[in-house]
Amino acid sequence: MDPMIIELGYALDTFYFLMCTALVMWMAAGFAMLEAGLVRSKNTVEILNKNVLLYGVACTVYLFIGYNIMYPSAPVNSLIPGIDFLLGEDHTLESVLSGDEDAPYYSSMADFIFQAVFAAATMSIVSGAVAERMRLWPFLVFAIFMVSVIYPVSGYWKWGGGFLDEMGFQDFAGSIVVHAAGAAAALAAVILVGARKGKYGPKGEVRPIPGANLPMATLGMFILWMGWFGFNGGSELKIANLEEANAVAQIFVNTNAAAASGAVVAALFAKFLFGKTDITMTINGALAGLVSITAEPLLPSPGLSVLIGAVGGIVVVVSVLALDKLKLDDPVGAISVHGSAGIWGIFAVMLSNSEATFMGQLIGTLVIISWMFVASFVVLFILNLIMPLRVSEDEELEGMDIHECGMLAYPEFGPASQASDPYQDSDSTSSTTRSSRVSSPAAAG
Repeated sequence: MDPMIIELGYALDTFYFLMCTALVMWMAAGFAMLEAGLVRSKNTVEILNKNVLLYGVACTVYLFIGYNIMYPSAPVNSLIPGIDFLLGEDHTLESVLSGDEDAPYYSSMADFIFQAVFAAATMSIVSGAVAERMRLWPFLVFAIFMVSVIYPVSGYWKWGGGFLDEMGFQDFAGSIVVHAAGAAAALAAVILVGARKGKYGPKGEVRPIPGANLPMATLGMFILWMGWFGFNGGSELKIANLEEANAVAQIFVNTNAAAASGAVVAALFAKFLFGKTDITMTINGALAGLVSITAEPLLPSPGLSVLIGAVGGIVVVVSVLALDKLKLDDPVGAISVHGSAGIWGIFAVMLSNSEATFMGQLIGTLVIISWMFVASFVVLFILNLIMPLRVSEDEELEGMDIHECGMLAYPEFGPASQASDPYQDSDSTSSTTRSSRVSSPAAAG
């Protein structure tokens, strides 16, 4: 083949990979907006801090060690990956033009950054589930362990060529490897930190705790929906020929179809159960449809994708209600969206992929979920002995924004604004004093 054509294909595939990376990175904004909209206003700044900092922590530790555990250059065996640090050099022109069957066709740096944003997305699942009661810094310490070791090990078992890949476990873009893995870690954290005060009554009744900003939550859902085109589309890994371009287009169509049907069916199911159309169920229905199709977004027909997403929409509503019955408090429905819908999605692969078997899908699911849950539980349990995971009752009552971050998300609507505008003081009032009136616990009530 003409070297110029090979180089052009390499450049196009690398560029596509990077654009998909940007879309998946944009999902960090989606998680932040979704979670900030579904918590109470007194916890908004803290959950935003969690999302910004977890992204920073995840990308840093994945750069130093996580990527090389997930994709080791010299694995010990199919169970135990090797350990290496930082990144090597990118591909040379000679390796690209070598003509070998396994010659690289996109930049290794593009591969790293694409996988890094996946790792950050996995950690983002945990932040929403423990919102409003888990301290910021213990959460970030846990993020170091999860993204540097826990998630990369299970990722290696499938995507790094480990034993789950060898046995034929099929998970195209991560319904289990990413989404259910994050949900399993979230479940461990939810069990350890407990439910929010007042969420469940003495007789087991469930008391709704409405989010402060549903428009923001809806925006977050649409950002995630958009980012998912990069999540699933980028997982094709190639676009620079007719067959691959058609495949990517098919993935986009199927991804969108599943999300759309998930939203509609979840809304209809909620209307049937409650007599009202609950926007939070509609939002989670769309996300559940996306998670459901992630395990195999290429092979289903658009019609089958609609069915897969629709079932995901029902699964997430049932799961949210079931977790509340079990008194497992998940403010944003993360465990249901990413865990329950992810499990449905991995078995839905068998509807279109002839290489998928029930036992293969079952073993892969059980292995990854068990590993993520147990490893996360152990790390969090030990961490809780050193630096308590949960805020005090007073801190929870007054809000994590004041105690963890020293400020309010909406200071104009806080108690300090009821008497006067703190910025209308005399000229002699210092900026430090003005700031303290907004950020002090007393000002927050």
